[in-house]
Amino acid sequence: MRSRAGLIGVIMGVLALLGGAATSPAQAAGRPPAAVTAPGADEGCAVLAPGASAAAERAVAAACAQVAAGVWYTWGGGHGPQPGVSYGKVDPTDPASEHDPERLGFDCSGLVRYAYAQAAGADILNGDASSQYYTPRAAARFTAAQGLAPLLPGDLLAWGTSQDLHHIAIYLGAGRMVEARQSGTKVMVSDVRLGGDYFGALRVNTGAVTGHVFTTWGTGVWTKAQPSTRAARVYAFPGPTAVRIACQKHAELVTADGYTNDAWSYLPDYGAWMTNIYIQGPAWLDGVPTCTS
Repeated sequence: MRSRAGLIGVIMGVLALLGGAATSPAQAAGRPPAAVTAPGADEGCAVLAPGASAAAERAVAAACAQVAAGVWYTWGGGHGPQPGVSYGKVDPTDPASEHDPERLGFDCSGLVRYAYAQAAGADILNGDASSQYYTPRAAARFTAAQGLAPLLPGDLLAWGTSQDLHHIAIYLGAGRMVEARQSGTKVMVSDVRLGGDYFGALRVNTGAVTGHVFTTWGTGVWTKAQPSTRAARVYAFPGPTAVRIACQKHAELVTADGYTNDAWSYLPDYGAWMTNIYIQGPAWLDGVPTCTS
């Protein structure tokens, strides 16, 4: 029979062995252990469905690289002279943005701008979420009611109203998207949020712009649901904007800013009309056909 002292010695020896097994090489060398990172911060950030164009796949890869790098969301980030991370600014409506001026990163449209600049080799989507959604580079558009079924990786998803689109993200496929979502977080992969104010999606044409493209002038100029000043407002241009025009027609006579004109143009990317007064060019635009319906 073992003595009490002998039994205690055996127990102490076992505990010492267990303690040695739990000691990491870093601890044994007197160094602090490395920080534990959650598995795969960028896990699932990739093209998750077939059918995307090569340019769309490049856009996804560029956005996913920002997830892998742990790039911050910063309000206003990504809107410098060239596409890429930039320091943000304080959003007066969001207390969580107080550190954004200290962080290099992207906001939602800054990320989209960068991703598609990398994909196209040119700065083709420079602007906020609204201007990116209404771009004349739209190859296809999809309503909220159509859901995700017709979408392909690389398509852009937008939230808000026709007058104010406040968020935009890049679809990955399989119900997932990559986005710069909000202050205090990093560029991330999320499930697509189809509820709430999800507005719709578009597919980006990275090649030559087709159709009749003109530039507007003025600030705060509204497009209308019908060719009439009394019709519902659709979207207001914050400043000169390149727009694609499908056709024009004679409708309500308008007098504004010293001009009078009854010509209105239909803007297919907005699903709306605009008086020709605020489109640079002659009163009746050269080369644009007359609307037949």
